Amino acid sequence: MAGIPTWSGKRRARARILLVDDHPLVRERLGEVINREADLAVCAEAEDCVAAIESIKATDPHLVIIDLTLKNSDGLELIKDIHAEWPSLLMLVVSMHDESLYAERVLRAGARGYITKQQATRSILSAIRRVLAGDIFVSESMAGKILGRLTEHKTSNSGEPLSSLADRELQVFELTGHGLNTREIAERLSIGVKTVETYRHRIREKLQLQHPRDLLRSAIAWTHQEKKTEL
Repeated sequence: MAGIPTWSGKRRARARILLVDDHPLVRERLGEVINREADLAVCAEAEDCVAAIESIKATDPHLVIIDLTLKNSDGLELIKDIHAEWPSLLMLVVSMHDESLYAERVLRAGARGYITKQQATRSILSAIRRVLAGDIFVSESMAGKILGRLTEHKTSNSGEPLSSLADRELQVFELTGHGLNTREIAERLSIGVKTVETYRHRIREKLQLQHPRDLLRSAIAWTHQEKKTEL
């Protein structure tokens, strides 16, 4: 894929956007909003990583909008894979997950912005155009936190306890909260069972959880809170 230039609304052609989300209704609603705009158009949709990669090859989009929770796959890993294969392809995360926990992770992985699904349609369209123009988009509050950490020479692991988890550890923590056992997590992430057990041990150490049952309770409680936020 050739390098993708930043996009200007002054051009006559519409920017091609690939939607990657495991909820058909979300894709339909967001697609309707985007297609109403004179300078934007949805060129394809996908519900998982495999379909997303195939759609990129088939449609050559200018921007990929990605949810972090996908069908039998993980949005953060998809961002890393896309960035490795097509480093100039623009990506924007639109997700229900906590911005304070995920925004920096997706930016480090190669995305150019993060916005929550709770934001108004106007804000999502603004985020799309900002990323297409070559800017990085996060909320004002999140931008302030990032700049504050840089100014104070702090790492991204400060503050929120879950921020201390590496990307894979956070994925294992989330899947644990969804009720998957060790073998199921290993299959979902395409890693070994012993590797999952190692990640769980590290998570317990970082979160100061004494027993595996404590890890399970903590993960379920956090996942439940995330679902409430989505609603």
